[in-house]
Amino acid sequence: MYQATITEREAGQRFDKYLQRILPNAGSGFLYKMLRKKNIILNDKKADGSEKLVVGDYVKVFFAQETLDKFMGRQSSPYVENGYALKQMTEQVTETKAVRSKKAGKATDAASGTAVYRQAYRMLADIRVIFENDHIIIADKPSGILSQKAEKTDISLNEWLIGYLLEKGDLSDSTLSYYKPSVCNRLDRNTSGMVLCAKTLPGAQLLSGLLKDRTLHKYYQLYVKGHIVEEQTIEGYLIKNEKQNKVMIQPTSGFPENGTVPKQAVGKRGNTDDEKAAYIQTRYKPLRAEQDKTLLEVELITGKPHQIRAHLASIGHPLLGDYKYGDRAWNEKYRGQFGVKSQLLHAYKVVFPTLEPPFADLSGRTFLCELPEVFGRVSRLV
Repeated sequence: MYQATITEREAGQRFDKYLQRILPNAGSGFLYKMLRKKNIILNDKKADGSEKLVVGDYVKVFFAQETLDKFMGRQSSPYVENGYALKQMTEQVTETKAVRSKKAGKATDAASGTAVYRQAYRMLADIRVIFENDHIIIADKPSGILSQKAEKTDISLNEWLIGYLLEKGDLSDSTLSYYKPSVCNRLDRNTSGMVLCAKTLPGAQLLSGLLKDRTLHKYYQLYVKGHIVEEQTIEGYLIKNEKQNKVMIQPTSGFPENGTVPKQAVGKRGNTDDEKAAYIQTRYKPLRAEQDKTLLEVELITGKPHQIRAHLASIGHPLLGDYKYGDRAWNEKYRGQFGVKSQLLHAYKVVFPTLEPPFADLSGRTFLCELPEVFGRVSRLV
């Protein structure tokens, strides 16, 4: 038999989703059958799986230990009894691990998965925690670190986050099977600054809701080529080229509100008829004009990949250090004198809206993240 009490970490999700997390090797059809037969109950009552879990709910699963081990994807204590072959047991464990690995896309056992996270925490020692409460973490990501891994072998902020919580004792091997803390907004590898992370499911729901509704305001500081003297909001349509991992910006004139690229524009750009264009808005304010550049504050009204870099480049003000959308000769000047190797783009401020408990400690607050040292170096150019 298995029993557990729901904590803040698991609360807020549907009961059937919770069951699929703790019993990853059991099919959904089987789980619903067990619910109907009351072999799985919630608060000592029959459940259908659609219930939304709250803190204090308690779950009971009336399976034999061997069945639990099988569906949880963990190996029972080794034994050889009545001629039971070690080879057969090894094959069974291997098969269980393969199923678990396929479903989760992660390490094939809890021990090795935990080791990866702890290693990430040790390796990415430059990541700094700006704010932390029971539900979220705001982390300062240095340039050069991935927010989330692109390849299986990558080490990213996401792995660091879990390793950090394991080291603190806020997570354990067992709780990782219910919920994995994760990054909620991504920064490009070479963009530095604040990243919002969810420690719990309620934290993830809060942050995803604020980002979707655009009620959480994110601000960046960056250097662009040339002088900008007025605050302005610019708009356009962003079209992504998946093969080149690059975007193009088109003006809003001639585009319908649904964002579909008109056929008359297709031939001019070599796009396909069914390609979609995402509407974007970027607001910028000059903070300081220098010899050949301007320090800007930029607020993302919409948030699309490469939006700031491509949008400002499209109006003749590319980012300093941006070799994908920028001015190579200008970048090389700063690379040679100051070692600028990537775009100087830093997520330096977030502003939360008014919030109710249990998030009252975030309500209306502004968090700041100091600029990397390289910003100070390049500002001294005369």
